[in-house]
Order: sequence, then C-alpha cells, then structure tokens
Amino acid sequence: MSARAEATKQKLFDATLKLATSRGLVGLTVDEIAAEAGVAKGTVYYNFGSKDALVDALLRYGVGQLAERLRAAAADPDPVVALESQVDAALVFIRDYRGFSQLLVSEMWRTPGQWHETLTLLREEIITIVKEQLQRIDEAGRLPAGVRIPTAAAGLFGTLLVVALDWQVFQPQRSRAEVRNSVMLLIRGVAANPVLGGES
Repeated sequence: MSARAEATKQKLFDATLKLATSRGLVGLTVDEIAAEAGVAKGTVYYNFGSKDALVDALLRYGVGQLAERLRAAAADPDPVVALESQVDAALVFIRDYRGFSQLLVSEMWRTPGQWHETLTLLREEIITIVKEQLQRIDEAGRLPAGVRIPTAAAGLFGTLLVVALDWQVFQPQRSRAEVRNSVMLLIRGVAANPVLGGES
C-alpha cells in the first residue's frame, strides 16, 4: 500500500473516531465521515467499500496496535514486573487513543450489534495475551490456589479499560504512575501472598 493510501486511511480512521467518540457509531453516515476527513464521499467507498467495513477495519487496527504494545512490554523475566509493564503500556495506549478506547468500551459491552463478531475475536486476542502473563505468574508459584486465570484475565482487561478512561475523563490531574500503581496494588498483593488461597 502506498504512503498516500495509508495516509488517507488514517485520516478516515481519525475522522470516524472523532465523530464516534461524541455521537456513537449508530446513525453515523459516510457523508459525515468524509466531510470530517476532508475527502470525497467516494474515497470512503474506494478504500473500504462501506461504513461498516471502515469501522470493522478501525477496530482491528486499534486492537492490533494495543496487542503489539502488550506483547512488546512482556519481556521482563520477572512475570509480575512484566505484567506491570503491560499495564503501563495499556495506560499509555488508552491515553494516546482515548477516542478509540471509548469506542471500544461502548461497543464491547452493549447489546451485541453488527460489530459483535469482530469485537469478540479482538477481545479474545487481548485476553489471551493477559492470560499468558498470568500463567507465567502462576508457574512461578505466585498466584493463590483456586484463581481462575481466564476469568482473572478478562477482569484485568475490563478493569484497565474502565480505570484508564475514568482517569482520562474525570481525573486527568493524576499521574500515569498513580493510576498504574492503583491497578497493580491488588495484583501485587495477591501475587506476593500465594498462600492466601482463593475460590474460583
């Protein structure tokens, strides 16, 4: 793909994010997206075929970016430190792509709609990365007995999204380190006391 075509797609992604953040996706038209992006309506159809295909591509692009950052952050040999790095990477992503993150939250947990199938696959991709990290912590003997890793991974992903958006919208004066430490507080407390046990 040429640099020009890539730049055009990015403009359409940015325009869709801006409009969807303030209004949601339902009712958003190709005309409005094109006008916001400063391109002809036909450009949307040429690049994506339809508004639905544009949103689908946007969701895949954004989650792909998040997944790359989470994988890159998992290098530390200490699995708890690596998880903290992943939490931090997620916070940076959500800060940098707040509009996308708001869109992801609003679409992921509403009544299943037209992007439900795509979001299900994307959610599973992120949760799998988190599960792998929790599995490393478990293999190091630092998770309590009875912790269900798939449930814990889903809970951590949901917590990250909601806490980070709350930070951006309602508590922007807090530092990223403060927010990261608040997310990690429970994880570190549990991981440091594997003899506590727990129920699934």
